[in-house]
Amino acid sequence: MAEKMPDPVQVPILDLKAQLAPLRAELLAALTEVVDSTQYILGPRVERLEREIGAYVGSRHAIGVSSGTDALLLALMALEIGPGDLVITSTFSFFATAGVVARVGARPVLADIEPRGFNLDPAGLESALAGMAAPERGRVKAILPVHLYGQCAELGPIGEIARRHGIPVIEDAAQSIGASYPAAAGEKSSGTLGLMGCYSFFPSKNLGAMGDGGMVVTDDEALAHRLRSLRMHGEEAAYKHARIGGNFRLDPLQAALLSVKLPHLDGWHRARRRNALRYTELFRARGIREVTPPPELYGDRAVKHPHIYNQYMIRAERRDALQQHLGERGVAARVYYPIPFHLQPCFQYLGYRAGAFPEAERAAAEVLALPVYPELTEAMQAYVVDQIADFYRA
Repeated sequence: MAEKMPDPVQVPILDLKAQLAPLRAELLAALTEVVDSTQYILGPRVERLEREIGAYVGSRHAIGVSSGTDALLLALMALEIGPGDLVITSTFSFFATAGVVARVGARPVLADIEPRGFNLDPAGLESALAGMAAPERGRVKAILPVHLYGQCAELGPIGEIARRHGIPVIEDAAQSIGASYPAAAGEKSSGTLGLMGCYSFFPSKNLGAMGDGGMVVTDDEALAHRLRSLRMHGEEAAYKHARIGGNFRLDPLQAALLSVKLPHLDGWHRARRRNALRYTELFRARGIREVTPPPELYGDRAVKHPHIYNQYMIRAERRDALQQHLGERGVAARVYYPIPFHLQPCFQYLGYRAGAFPEAERAAAEVLALPVYPELTEAMQAYVVDQIADFYRA
């Protein structure tokens, strides 16, 4: 009789139950406090989280909003970007990055990524601007770099290009709250190098809510005032609307939960980085040449969190077959993201064609996220790498 194969080890892409178990009593107490307060729209819990996030990232103003997508949308609205305007961004990101540009009526101008960190290539940004006639360049109202997977884009050169052309920078920092960038005046936190930074508290983020939530940060007091007005339908006083906004408020229930989790965030960042570095060492030790681990672009600098590893994103030969192989053996691996913006059906009107941005297209065909959450065990990581090694040996 053939020996029965053991059931595969289950390694989820994220285990929120493991994260929340030690915080359960504190989370329930925070929820109960909000329920008993009967203050369910904005209020002290949202204001408290705004102060805490502002202090954590080093920004004067933090404005709690309904999601990371709405954070980006409000940032564009606060600059009054609309029809006829252009916004330059990466072609490789979560859909919201370009989607919000189109939603305000502006036109996304796409640029390629640099192949190591998967973020907006400063050379691609420069090329996009250089390819425009002066009148068209004057219609560029924002540059929107993304700090993908938890590592900052090259905001030094991006910021220099932006300053030279007089264009504001809005940072899509949805996946990178707390990541560090080695700025000229000392270490800066993701989201604080541009005019505005936008965070997401989607449950899968390093700092995740139990639903949607987001935050916009800025040092500009006038912009902060406008953002607060816009999240309340443009209201300046009761029933007096200075501008057209929307209902973009952060829920106080989510704010209360995030305040409980925030003190643990640096520890979770460190645990994710520990797991990431362990993966990289395991790949090296096993001699798996078909997998390229993610580099730490700022790992040799004296910064607190060079990469917060919202995702541990490898490049893999025969990526789709590897993903299927891992799934059959209980390992959840995900592709973020399989289709660059310039190849999305809804953006065909932009006029880009396949081959326009080769690095983004190559990344879309090769990237694969492995589980890297803080509670992942050494044994689980060894199992993941064993399954990858088996696939490439077959």
